[in-house]
Amino acid sequence: ILFNSELPGLLQVTADEGILHASGNAVPPVTKDYCVIYNSNWRSLPKSLDNATFLTLENLTSTVLCDSSEVPSGLMKDKAVVVMRGNCTFLEKARIAQSSGAKMLLIASKSRLSPLSDNKTDFEDVTIPVALIRYSDIVDMQLTLGNEVNVTLYSPPLPEFDYSMVVIFLIAVFTVALGGYWSGVAELDNLKAMASPGERETRRKKEENVTFTPVTVILFVVICCVMLVLLYFFYRWLVYVIISVFCLASAMSLYNCLAALIGEISFGQCRIACCNKSIEVRLIFLAVFCIAAAVVWAVFRNEDRWAWILQDILGVAFCLNFIKTLKMPNFKSCVILLGLLLLYDVFFVFITPFITKNGASIMVEVAAGPFGNSEKLPVVIRVPRLEYSASTLCDIPFSLLGFGDIIVPGLLVAYCRRFDVQTSSSSVYYISCTIAYAVGMVLTFVVLALMKMGQPALLYLVPCTLITSSLVAWRRKEMKKFWKGSSYQVGWMP
Repeated sequence: ILFNSELPGLLQVTADEGILHASGNAVPPVTKDYCVIYNSNWRSLPKSLDNATFLTLENLTSTVLCDSSEVPSGLMKDKAVVVMRGNCTFLEKARIAQSSGAKMLLIASKSRLSPLSDNKTDFEDVTIPVALIRYSDIVDMQLTLGNEVNVTLYSPPLPEFDYSMVVIFLIAVFTVALGGYWSGVAELDNLKAMASPGERETRRKKEENVTFTPVTVILFVVICCVMLVLLYFFYRWLVYVIISVFCLASAMSLYNCLAALIGEISFGQCRIACCNKSIEVRLIFLAVFCIAAAVVWAVFRNEDRWAWILQDILGVAFCLNFIKTLKMPNFKSCVILLGLLLLYDVFFVFITPFITKNGASIMVEVAAGPFGNSEKLPVVIRVPRLEYSASTLCDIPFSLLGFGDIIVPGLLVAYCRRFDVQTSSSSVYYISCTIAYAVGMVLTFVVLALMKMGQPALLYLVPCTLITSSLVAWRRKEMKKFWKGSSYQVGWMP
């Protein structure tokens, strides 16, 4: 699934996010923005700072303002007031603040920010803006701007397009193209090895363990369905299982990717003997590096400022290794796999909202993590949104692309590349399928921007890649061979 976690409606959160623009009295003035949560049904905020009215901030965090007698008379007159959360409702605080002459109420919270959901019908007389702010931001405001601070509230509209989508696109296309190419290189090595009769049977047995047959394809899809449903109901516990598996698999994948590169370097090949075997010293250091990378990510996985970079590196390595290792024996298996996973993706994104109690998509809920759960599944490529908005202050939202949207079409691209190698077809299948994948990604982005809701990317990627591959095979009059798969000997010259 591909979605942008800042687009409205995706995370099923009813809170409105805004910006508190604060300015100190120093010369030149120092300004800083802070995240606030407000309820647009109570009162909307300006969309920009144009003609904004600044108010002097009165820090009353020593009180919760549940009784007008808590504050000396006249202290709130024509000011923005910040009080602590607790003991009474937000609107009860707002009524007291407004009756005391305040023009804005900020409620500081030491816990995580949550939606403002009091019943406004009981407080129709409340007209001042009310917003929830982190208490730590109030402390930071005093340290950064001083005790004399002027503030105003606004809520800029969400940008229609964010350049993080371009980064997602480049990562996805690069991974699919490189994974398919690597698979072709491995296929060429297999062809060379199997040209020797003594090695042929050994190589075939080795490859059988990583080949998808129609039966294993169906079993794989069933397992995916069961696992997704289990994650939806038991996310709190299973998320740590997935994190552990990801650490192990990504470390091994990163090692395999880097080892393939190091193998092309002729120097630094000193070996040490151990248990009647010899191993290159540089591969030992490489293994330690890959394990360390996975461990560092596991420890700091919730550091959104930079941990996404490490997760993306490990994720790309995982996808590359998966595409290279798993072989689709023929186009028939590709059609079965991509077709079933397309139905799987569409069902869990578009159909499950009609089944679940809260009307949420199971796929989106699992991919983004249930609301209030800080742990996220490491099965997505994450890129922070690059356009400035209230959400970038509130929770550093990310554009996400699931590993499946890279791996599944990538297996078809890899099959096309291997078929090119087997039939000496000058990479026409591989290049055509890779371009079709890129077109499918662009189409997904367009629909995402238009519909403003999470999209099952396979809905667009599968038709683009399957139809393109079929047209190339039909045009070249090779559909029968492409459908059933080509033997190693066809069209290959050592």
